[in-house]
Amino acid sequence: MSKLDDAIEAAKKQMKAQSIPCNEDLLRSIAKGLGPSIYSADGKLIAARDAKEIATVKKNFIGKKLGETDEKKQDAAVAHAIEKIGPSNRQKLRTVFCYIIVKKLKKESIYS
Repeated sequence: MSKLDDAIEAAKKQMKAQSIPCNEDLLRSIAKGLGPSIYSADGKLIAARDAKEIATVKKNFIGKKLGETDEKKQDAAVAHAIEKIGPSNRQKLRTVFCYIIVKKLKKESIYS
């Protein structure tokens, strides 16, 4: 299996454990779009309690990649992702986190 396949399998496993429905094609597209960050031990995880990291996700992923500049919608999408994966879950995979945000903001068309 390739690194991408491994990352997708890990994401699917986390989604199944959290009862998050998975569109594998969308998940694969998002994973590809995130690039090599999802392969490093540190980069593949989201530190949801780190305000600086969340600000980066909002600016670079939600703002630039998804084109959503409404700060309230950005905050709601991040809060939704944290809630879906589990606030106490310290292993929030970046791919799953971003997948949930894409679905919440209804931005799937960007990845089709």
